[in-house]
Amino acid sequence: MRKLKIGIIGCGSIARHRHMPEYHASSGAVIEAVCDINEERANVFADLYEAKAYTDYSELLADKEIDAVSVCTPNYLHAPVSIAALNEGKHVLCEKPMATSKEEAEEMIEAARKSGKQLMIAHNQRFVPSHKKAKELIAKGEAGKIYSFRTAFGHGGPEGWSADGKDSWFFKKDQAFIGAMGDLGVHKTDLLRYLLGEEFAEVGAFVETSSKTDADVDDTAVCVLKTESGVIGTLAASWSYVSKEDNSTIIYGEKAILRLEDDPLHSLIVQYANGETVKYELGGIQTNEEGGQKSSGVIDHFVESILKGQEPAIPGSEGMKSLQVILAALESSETKQIVRIN
Repeated sequence: MRKLKIGIIGCGSIARHRHMPEYHASSGAVIEAVCDINEERANVFADLYEAKAYTDYSELLADKEIDAVSVCTPNYLHAPVSIAALNEGKHVLCEKPMATSKEEAEEMIEAARKSGKQLMIAHNQRFVPSHKKAKELIAKGEAGKIYSFRTAFGHGGPEGWSADGKDSWFFKKDQAFIGAMGDLGVHKTDLLRYLLGEEFAEVGAFVETSSKTDADVDDTAVCVLKTESGVIGTLAASWSYVSKEDNSTIIYGEKAILRLEDDPLHSLIVQYANGETVKYELGGIQTNEEGGQKSSGVIDHFVESILKGQEPAIPGSEGMKSLQVILAALESSETKQIVRIN
């Protein structure tokens, strides 16, 4: 079987810890080229994976050998790099948030449509075993009518994770566009849309910069969300959780409460209204800390989608819907109004 030849644009931490090792482990892909504006960094990974090194992404995209690219750049470059790649006939896996505006997201989707190539957004929470199981149980009616939810994603911040530490682009508005809400909150809007099987209609939010005093983006946000059918709940995204990472979600239904990634031993606990409790050990969620899920599932799914000629589970249209919730939360915080999501 011919292996897909992959180019990786941006050699920061997400590329180093997720994309590169997962492509390297894939039976269907090989890393053909890497690109970073930091030449030394690009050369390190080129040597490690026996790949070509570039410092200009347009030169990488001109390489006819490359079938697909991962876009692992700062947020403000997601759209322009992805669009350029699609226009060059490459399939694209883009990190989240997919863009910095709805207009950019629409341009990405249109570029994918015109090129006939796949565009997938790297929302890895859909591939977490507990989340997949909870989706299955909710769809089967195990929880009955869903009333409410609460979800959180918080840790100490990108400085402990990013390749550039405290000097990271994550803290610079002109490069990141959005802080914890874009880094963490968009994961949870996507997860909730996936679990509940419906769209959000309204959002109210408080978005603050409280712990990262040198940053000009948000580091703590709390949102109240309402779905089209009237399910309401809260979403918290924060870089100010100084101890253990919180990545939990709780779904409150008519027949059961589902606790996802809320217990250190059991990744899913279902507490039924009749008093019965079922605990699932499904393997830990992917985390920046040691001991988490080893593979995100994202790379395998992307590669398989291309090889089989199928649309991926999270195409650009899905990424845009999750992005729109975040954009509405920002608008709500600024206007002090409940915002309807179009």
